[in-house]
Amino acid sequence: MKLDYFVFGTNNMEEATKFYDLLFEETELQKVLSTDRMTFWQCQDFAFALATPFNELPATNGNGTMIGINVGSKNEVERLYKKAIKLGGNCEGEPNQRGPKYSAYIRDLDKNKIVFSV
Repeated sequence: MKLDYFVFGTNNMEEATKFYDLLFEETELQKVLSTDRMTFWQCQDFAFALATPFNELPATNGNGTMIGINVGSKNEVERLYKKAIKLGGNCEGEPNQRGPKYSAYIRDLDKNKIVFSV
């Protein structure tokens, strides 16, 4: 079993798409589809998407919800963490060794939580 795709809700598709376009520009994830309601980035292993909620209520971030992305190296953990912060994301944990994983935690513009790890 492996992750197929993950979707974060957004209340500002334009700004959220800019954030992830820039964050993913030097990674395997490439934008493959964009509509007025959803934007998808994909690599060989999984897809990541942003969506405005289908029920037309405001998007909210989940308390305790987080996506973890293995980025392959400590350098990439640090690079993506710094880039996310520069793009307006918030720190939820600077790059550091945590148990068996080297990881860094951020929140995006909609307060969705992401961990970059190796």
